[in-house]
Amino acid sequence: MINTSKEWTKRASNVLVDGGSSAARSSLVFHPYPPYIDHGLGSKIFDIEGRGYIDWMMAFGALPLGHAHPSIVDTVRNTIETGSHFAAATTVEVELAELICKLVPAAEKVRFCNTGTEAVMAAVRLARGYTGRKKIIKFEGHYHGWSDAVLVSSNPQKLSSLGHPHSPVGILDSSGIPAGAVENTIVVPWNDIDLLERVMRDKGRDVACVMMEGVMSNIGVIPPKDGYLQEVEKLCKKYDSLFYLDETVTGFRLSPGGCAELFDIKPDIVSFGKALGQGFPLAAICGKADVMDGLSWGKVMHYGTLNACRTLCAVSLAGLNELSKENNAGFKKLKQQGNYISEELKKIFMSQNKHSVICQNVGSIFQIYFTEKNKIENFREYCDCVDSAKYTRFANDLRKQGVYVNPSNSLHSISSTVHSNTDIDETIMAVEKVLSQLN
Repeated sequence: MINTSKEWTKRASNVLVDGGSSAARSSLVFHPYPPYIDHGLGSKIFDIEGRGYIDWMMAFGALPLGHAHPSIVDTVRNTIETGSHFAAATTVEVELAELICKLVPAAEKVRFCNTGTEAVMAAVRLARGYTGRKKIIKFEGHYHGWSDAVLVSSNPQKLSSLGHPHSPVGILDSSGIPAGAVENTIVVPWNDIDLLERVMRDKGRDVACVMMEGVMSNIGVIPPKDGYLQEVEKLCKKYDSLFYLDETVTGFRLSPGGCAELFDIKPDIVSFGKALGQGFPLAAICGKADVMDGLSWGKVMHYGTLNACRTLCAVSLAGLNELSKENNAGFKKLKQQGNYISEELKKIFMSQNKHSVICQNVGSIFQIYFTEKNKIENFREYCDCVDSAKYTRFANDLRKQGVYVNPSNSLHSISSTVHSNTDIDETIMAVEKVLSQLN
């Protein structure tokens, strides 16, 4: 009988590419092989061999309430008993859209879809259809899913391959992308308003949208500089380009209204994924009513059999209500625990003298960097100044101590409402032990 992760890894290699359904969860990242997870409860996951881990990955941010939260479990059970999905109008999608419009300052109308990648594809098409322009601006190091037009300059590279900041080299992240797919995608370094203004002066009248993460969160955690997002918003208005904020990672985590609320901006289009679905595949596009109405009657085409799946809308509604109750107590807990573990990590890093290491966070998302720098402010600094291989060794060693973080330094860790102070204290003890032994 096969009952170990090592044995399942061997079996998986015969039928699954890379032995899994995503390279990010396979032996390519988890050394020597990934733990096969059997179940999760609260802040912990348990592998098939019975080992428990404090989970700081939380399904890449899709579980703000932790594993098997009672309100989510009850909602799934009660809803699915009367039909999972009808591909028809339901009251719950209206209720969920109303709540999103209440929580998100930029949301006047909503359209549901299934994944963050799908939402990005529709949002970019909407921006082009609404403005009648072809070009889009995306930023180095920002990941917007795997569709062709935006899968460029997202992954870490050697600094020498990136080109001059005034004229970055757009690097395709995948084979199979025809050159024509990205010929209208302009790549710009992030967190430098002068560089963006330079591009907008030259091409702004041809730009349908400027798209970005509000916090760079697929190169660890890199916050925007003070005032940067507000200046981007002003530039978009100046050149009549749409400001598109991709909150797949940050939405319904950093605040009820995500980065838009946290940084007091009002983008024209916002997209959500991950935490919106509470562990299930649900995403959304929202924004200003006149822009969103570009989707009406298929003027800008966006259909989908599984859009607004009844069960998933019910789950999302239950999750957002849980986070919002008692004056947004759940959102406050996410932030509190993220800040707490980040501060405790910083204390440990300051107290030891073996490694140059820092922690950066924005509320509930945080990441550790082995670097000589005091902070990492952009993609190029990450590529040039961060020892990501050392972080991978650190993360794999940390897992042996019962603490589960993703071994990829370009991702990040995440707090949930069910992470306790005890979880944090135990994590800090494990970090201290691993650092003392790490080469």
